[in-house]
Amino acid sequence: MLWLPLLLVTWAAAALSVAKLCLTAAALADRHTGGVRRALASAGLTLHEAAFLAGGPDRVAELTMVSMHRRQRLLLARTGWATVVRPEGGDEWERSVLTAIGPEGQSPIAAVRAGASADQPVRTLADKLVFSGLAVPDATRAAVRSAVRAVRGAAALTVVLALTAALLLPAQHTPAAPELAWFGLPLVLTLGCLVIARFECRPYTGWASPAGRRMLRRLSTGDPLAAVAVGGVGALDDEALRAALTSPHPRELGIR
Repeated sequence: MLWLPLLLVTWAAAALSVAKLCLTAAALADRHTGGVRRALASAGLTLHEAAFLAGGPDRVAELTMVSMHRRQRLLLARTGWATVVRPEGGDEWERSVLTAIGPEGQSPIAAVRAGASADQPVRTLADKLVFSGLAVPDATRAAVRSAVRAVRGAAALTVVLALTAALLLPAQHTPAAPELAWFGLPLVLTLGCLVIARFECRPYTGWASPAGRRMLRRLSTGDPLAAVAVGGVGALDDEALRAALTSPHPRELGIR
């Protein structure tokens, strides 16, 4: 009967993880109702708001760098370096990028992206979008991912313990086929919960809330900067610029 404690462990893990995910989903439903009402009152998205909702803080920094490059305020080289051409910032976003580059006027693009994405303008933008109901709060996103990971872990644990009971226990303690089938119930429970979570909770694992994604779909991407905001640097038609923003960090290339 050594298999029985293993079965109890699988049931406990499955029940606790599924309960955690259900409670998280219930809390999401409560927040979603109020968030949609606030979001629908919004008149439209700026490019920086769209960039955040589509790709988070890094996308905002990339949008700003592309804009500065197109207006010849910044040179983004294929080698992965950003060089200041005109050191005056036209707005808070450009000043944030210039600050991230530093007084020497040149810095790796990866470092500029990291510095600008963590600066105060992006944090203020994130707070504004969360308050409006268009963006998913960091705590909510982390809670959903944690709950989904717990259910996945319970499903994996069920498989491991079932195999242990069937293959590794002494012959006199190995469960018969009908007894081994009991391990299938917590597995069905966890896998079924993951399927439901894929539709119900997945919208809250990204940057934009369901209302935010609806706002993004209304945004025209005919303008090149709007295309970058929504689609990222992959939407750039300039191959050299695209390569500059996707190149490895210069230290990985041996550049000092």
